[in-house]
Amino acid sequence: MNALLAPRRRIIWVTWLIAALLFLAIGNGLIYGLTIPLTAGLLVLLAPGLVPNAGRHVDGQDIGAVLLLYVGVVGALYLAFQVFTVDRTLGLFLCYAAGLILGVVGPVIYTVWMRGRPLADLGLTTKNWRQAVGLGLVLGLIQFFLTLYGYDLPAPVDWVPLLTMSLMVGLFEAIFFRGFVQTRLSASFGTIPGVVAAAALYALYHVGYGMGMREMAFLFGLGLVYGIAYACVNNVLVLWPVLIPLGSFYNNLQSGGFELPWAAIAGFVDVMGIMFAAIWIAHRRERRAVKSTAAETSNTAAPV
Repeated sequence: MNALLAPRRRIIWVTWLIAALLFLAIGNGLIYGLTIPLTAGLLVLLAPGLVPNAGRHVDGQDIGAVLLLYVGVVGALYLAFQVFTVDRTLGLFLCYAAGLILGVVGPVIYTVWMRGRPLADLGLTTKNWRQAVGLGLVLGLIQFFLTLYGYDLPAPVDWVPLLTMSLMVGLFEAIFFRGFVQTRLSASFGTIPGVVAAAALYALYHVGYGMGMREMAFLFGLGLVYGIAYACVNNVLVLWPVLIPLGSFYNNLQSGGFELPWAAIAGFVDVMGIMFAAIWIAHRRERRAVKSTAAETSNTAAPV
């Protein structure tokens, strides 16, 4: 399904990814949001076959699940940040946590229980883990030196909770937008429409945070970078726990809009615990299914 896995194509896209992250140094979100899709589009046009068309079959059930979960996630975040706001922290946190949990547990249940697909379909796999970790570290280091290197961090109480939150949000975004939304849209419409649509949905979901069009234009470009990085290896390790959390952490530091107590760390860890628990339970189900299939095959093949 994924057209970017061939080694020669991967080298070209990795080079583009490095250049795209280095371009963050321009410091203008609108220009970034316009330039990144333009250069990616030109690369596809000027290098025929770089992303060859694969066979497509629109899966209505997949599209419905993507839309339903997307609306649920965005709705929960909108309630958190636009309705409850920081003035009512309990409601804010509960809605925020519910949205992020829905964005991970929902795809896991849909993929493994409802469709009988493996967790690998969500990028939760050991396949290509070396390439994923290697690429993630390279891209993460570039982002670190452009944003956080030499950054004058505030007191630990002001940044440690933010880092924990960034890890939580990064896990959600990697699984939901790349492992689920992008994968399912690519399966139905092709790699290019899938990556572009997932990047657009990623940018638009920030309306729940109260962001404007200028910020979302930048996030569309950044979403393309994340989406292409994921498409190179089909493994969430390319995005988490380094690349996306680093970007989120820097953005939170820059915005200065979050003042979180130490106790908030426990809440973020609890949310990640629920996410990992759902993944672990699904993994156990997979293993039992494999063993059951192996046993049935063995019994069928055994001489009477």
